[in-house]
Amino acid sequence: MQTKILRITFLSLVVLFFIQVAGTLVESIYILDLLNTSLDEKVLGLLFFFSPVVLLFWRRKLPQWLAPLSLAVLALARGITPHLTTNGRLLSSGIATGVALWLLIMLLPKMAGKPALEGSASFALSIAVSVLLRTVGRGLDHSLTTSGGWIGWLLVLLMAVCYWLLRKEEAPAEASLDRASGFGLMLLITLLLFSFSAPAVIERWVDGDYLLIVSLVSLLSLAYVGMVLLRPAWIHSIVTKQTTLKIANVLFVLAMLATFLVVRVNFPPTPDSPLVVVTPPTFVQQIPLLITLLLLPVVFINTAFFLQLPSRKSVKSSAFTNGVLLGGLALVLLIFMLIFTNVWGYVKPVSPFFRNKFWLPFLLMTAGVMLLVFLRKSSAGKKPAGEESAVSPVVPAILAACFLLTAGFAWWTTRTPAVPPDKTSLTVMTYNIQGANDEDGERSYLRQLAIIREIAPDILVMQESDSTRVSLNNNDYVRYYASQLGYYSYFGPATTTGSYGTAILSRYPLENVRTVFSYSDKDEIGTAVAEIVVDGRRFTIFNVHPAGSATAKMAFAEALLAQSQGLDNVIALGDYNLRHTDEAFQRIVAVYHNVPGSEGHIDHIFLSHDLQMVDPVYIPAPASATDHPLLYATVRWE
Repeated sequence: MQTKILRITFLSLVVLFFIQVAGTLVESIYILDLLNTSLDEKVLGLLFFFSPVVLLFWRRKLPQWLAPLSLAVLALARGITPHLTTNGRLLSSGIATGVALWLLIMLLPKMAGKPALEGSASFALSIAVSVLLRTVGRGLDHSLTTSGGWIGWLLVLLMAVCYWLLRKEEAPAEASLDRASGFGLMLLITLLLFSFSAPAVIERWVDGDYLLIVSLVSLLSLAYVGMVLLRPAWIHSIVTKQTTLKIANVLFVLAMLATFLVVRVNFPPTPDSPLVVVTPPTFVQQIPLLITLLLLPVVFINTAFFLQLPSRKSVKSSAFTNGVLLGGLALVLLIFMLIFTNVWGYVKPVSPFFRNKFWLPFLLMTAGVMLLVFLRKSSAGKKPAGEESAVSPVVPAILAACFLLTAGFAWWTTRTPAVPPDKTSLTVMTYNIQGANDEDGERSYLRQLAIIREIAPDILVMQESDSTRVSLNNNDYVRYYASQLGYYSYFGPATTTGSYGTAILSRYPLENVRTVFSYSDKDEIGTAVAEIVVDGRRFTIFNVHPAGSATAKMAFAEALLAQSQGLDNVIALGDYNLRHTDEAFQRIVAVYHNVPGSEGHIDHIFLSHDLQMVDPVYIPAPASATDHPLLYATVRWE
């Protein structure tokens, strides 16, 4: 049993490190190319996903020294990654991604056949640990931050200890897995990277309950590990009864697809089309998500299925490597597809097809796995893959503690902040955070947080805050800032809509939150709206970030005025992408008043005439720790 636990822990750390460094690699490339709004030579960093091609040059068995060398390189590259610049992280995470793939190719065949359930438990444990780290980090993987980098080194040390102890044990006989196994396992890892390894991603799809999502993913992942250790025959029976597994996969595919489609927005097709107002989803709309979460163990059971030996006895030793290579290609293509749903107006003629098709990459992933489950023939026997044996009570206690820590941190970091006393003025601030990066493409979330704390706004609106996606390593900076500041928050447009994010943070409870979509022809224009009550007055906050042609911007201006018509105490602020000479700007300023001397700027604060603006301040880049100036002012009323 001790050996089994060591094998599960060791492989889980390799899988976890791959998820972490692969996400960091994609993030680093995206950040540096985001500065140019185009692809350049840095996109070649994606070639690290094709590192397994090197292994094909060994026609015979891989040399014994390759595994320890790969482990040493992975350990060093993973350990130093949080402390490097963006360019440095691109290189270190790329190297780590490449050698992690080598290790998976060397390790997974040793989990084939009888130890298949152990391999699937490793995947589940890696997800549980990832969820814990991101919950502790308030939406960020704490072990990938400079302050939490020591945790990464501890995990590296644990991996080394497991490897050393396992060297003294008799290793399972290496088996030959087929191409379908390699491809299927890579699709599963891609799905975990894109979603379940970071539950905040799932929450931002549908504005779901963060505590519930985190708790379910953690609980089901850890419960699966416990089942493998305590009742392996139960899981093995599902793997061998392929009819049950096939039905479960069909349900999983349909549930995940429905999760996206029930909240899919039909954007206004023309400038004259009616506005589309999106409010928080109903319970009925969130039922598909709940079913998807409850079916999470299907992902891990699929892992065990792909680790079953193929029915064909003669399988080339290179077949599994070829499957992983094919999976690496699929991963890269799926990353591009997901990014194109966000930047559909910038990479023509390819990207426009992916507008409003956020669901498509996930359908291809899950349906691809389902088809492989239907088509692949395995030699799974009718006997359990492992005998039930006594497990030290320490192991269930550790699993339970991991869940309780995860759920506890999820609750602690999302608890309702105290409502401040009424006042007769508000400090409002607009901040385009550029995904929490500065104008040089370096992470700046700590500097941005320090600036916000110094200004201490009552209302903070952020643009380009849609970082909770794989292109920015699934980091939820809206949650991070709100939790650190003790603010209420509204994320704004869901990541599934493909907007660039317009979040509202407030010291006061946010009411009647909604997102208004107007016509767009380059970026989705989603204006976040919320209301607060201060001093007995109801204020309506608009966080705006229009882009595109002059026609789209004029449609936005008309939408803003239509939504705010007849309202008192209107505060409409954000990155307008409008200068004072633009027609859309003139349309807005004819109704609301703006910061004096704002000529030349594109970040603005507009107020209704029953409010007064006092002491507006622009802080330009680089002092703003982003590529935009930030703007704040005091708003008063009689």
